[in-house]
Amino acid sequence: MVVNFKVFKKCAPNNMITLYMNRREFVDSVTQVEPIDGIIVLDDEYVRQNRKIFVQLVCNFRYGREDDEMIGLRFQKELTLVSQQVYPQQKQDIQLTKMQERLLKKLGSNAIPFVMQMPTSSPASVVLQQKASDESQPCGVQYFVKVFTGDNDCDRSHRRSTINLGIRKVQYAPTKQGLQPCTVVRKDFLLSPGELELEVTLDKQLYHHGEKISVNICVRNNSNKVVKKIKAMVQQGVDVVLFQNGQFRNTIAFMETSEGCPLNPGSSLQKVMYLVPTLVANCDRAGIAVEGDIKRKDTALASTTLIASQDARDAFGIIVSYAVKVKLFLGALGGELCAELPFILMHPKPSRKAQLEAEGSVEA
Repeated sequence: MVVNFKVFKKCAPNNMITLYMNRREFVDSVTQVEPIDGIIVLDDEYVRQNRKIFVQLVCNFRYGREDDEMIGLRFQKELTLVSQQVYPQQKQDIQLTKMQERLLKKLGSNAIPFVMQMPTSSPASVVLQQKASDESQPCGVQYFVKVFTGDNDCDRSHRRSTINLGIRKVQYAPTKQGLQPCTVVRKDFLLSPGELELEVTLDKQLYHHGEKISVNICVRNNSNKVVKKIKAMVQQGVDVVLFQNGQFRNTIAFMETSEGCPLNPGSSLQKVMYLVPTLVANCDRAGIAVEGDIKRKDTALASTTLIASQDARDAFGIIVSYAVKVKLFLGALGGELCAELPFILMHPKPSRKAQLEAEGSVEA
């Protein structure tokens, strides 16, 4: 079997440095992150001059609008997570991938392999969607592999001899389903006997992007109030960890109905409502968290952020969560009764065959 690898290539503006990588998405499995590997090729002139070449993993966290920046004030943090000198080569043992072995044979003696390990606590790639007319840099977390020449790794790089290649840190859905989400809420009323009971159940805890969510609703009206309308919605929660009050929610799918209403005292109602949260229905809304490559046409809603514990949250990250919320409307005097159920929305982990097809073609 012959495997043809698909390789991403980027050159510095002066064509003295070239970066090769066979993938730009690296999977975070909560306990560990896939290593970042690639090949750097130097021009003969840089080799003769014995130029120092550095490769870095850079996390770019923007937490404010670019248009609001003033002189000396920037709403952006650029964090260097990993830094290595790749030429002149330092003594270190590198376990080469098949792609690196093949490229080293093809590209000659000026090709240098590298491997970097992304910290497990680093935030996931998430950006906040902007309006279509806004062309400034979006708020969120983005990663770059930076290659440059300088006297040391803290030296200021020059644009003509620098490469910045964007990559993403992604998480895939767990292989096992969790417990089926279910909740029961009750409300009693002042000077009124009985109570109103709302039971909400989802058919499962884990959903894949584009999948239909079944919301099972059971209402038991033992009060003297009348239920006039039912509304079910999917809300996306965004937590910008850097700010104490940086939590907000967006309703990304909803459905309301008066079928079976008004629900009079002593009656009960059982109903199933279906919701499908997609980015297509929210493509014109600012503030929606999306996957960290906003230029791609197949960008989707940001997946649920999985973390080992609340203490493992990175200060320069964005935590995304999802929940189904059901509201019963009882009129102006009766108020509302709400129930909420969190769930997980993620992409399924691609099979080995799909990964090979994404990275290249397989010929028998």
